[in-house]
Amino acid sequence: MRALLRPVIVRELGQVILRVGQDLLPLFGGRVIVDFAPEYMIGWPSGAVPPARQSLGDDPVLAPFFANEKVIQAAGGINGLDHWLDRQPYCCQWPHSEYHHNELVNTRFPPGAIRLCWHCDHKLSDHDTKQLSDMARANVVAWIIDKARVALGFKETHVLTLPELCWWATQMDIVDSLPEGMARRALRMPQVVIPSVSRECDIVPDVPATSIIQEKAKKVLALKVDPDSPESFMLRPKRRRWESDKYTRWVKQQPCMCCNKPADDPHHLIGHGMGGMGTKAHDIFVIPLCRAHHDELHANTAAFEEKYGSQTELQIRFLDRVFSIGVIGTAKK
Repeated sequence: MRALLRPVIVRELGQVILRVGQDLLPLFGGRVIVDFAPEYMIGWPSGAVPPARQSLGDDPVLAPFFANEKVIQAAGGINGLDHWLDRQPYCCQWPHSEYHHNELVNTRFPPGAIRLCWHCDHKLSDHDTKQLSDMARANVVAWIIDKARVALGFKETHVLTLPELCWWATQMDIVDSLPEGMARRALRMPQVVIPSVSRECDIVPDVPATSIIQEKAKKVLALKVDPDSPESFMLRPKRRRWESDKYTRWVKQQPCMCCNKPADDPHHLIGHGMGGMGTKAHDIFVIPLCRAHHDELHANTAAFEEKYGSQTELQIRFLDRVFSIGVIGTAKK
């Protein structure tokens, strides 16, 4: 419990008098901490301090992050939002009604859901307006921030900061969902503003902040070796395809092997004895390609390999870099 109180100072006696109600008396059962009220509380009335108002939800730079499907899934998906709404002390969130039923339900409106009474739910279930979408979006933002706060171990009175939100994204392995503006602010990098009228020679290329965070948040993929696997004793063992979403997501973030532009796809090797009927090569046999070169490879593999080198050559070069920078390492016991 916290309280925001206006003191009465008696300078002659060196005393301070605080007027509190019955509900705040338990706060003074022992020693208390006295501190200056933060700036965002200046206009608040005296009394108990409600849960912290999370200012990150008002930042337009962060809007793409909160709307990202991967972020929503990392927070628990739409069903997690429903569960969170059930536990909130919300009345019906639709203010434009003179009557509200005492029973509440969660009604889905893209991109999330809002808390409505039965009466308003019946009236609005077939509607799709900007106001309803904005309310649903605000619930999604508040829910994601609250999930990040709880995951990081902070109390409800804690105001989540941008670096803390980025750390939560790192823990959830969704740093690739950070928008550039959000990443630059988290790293305290100046925002790049290019005037509408400028010379090309005045533009100084800069490393994207998202790439810096992704490089710092990179995790080593640890492998294990099993020399006595059951299949090794079989004459014709059934093929088990090795899969790693973590590795293929990292590959997708690397520069294209042909043009060094940002890659769009992790290409699995085709031909060369890789894959088979209804399957494809192991996830270790992938190279990063942009969409244009990926389409070019599948359109005419022979012409592609004649122009850029064989897939096996590209694969060896890429794996050499993977092991050299420690993306794949030996599993620790």
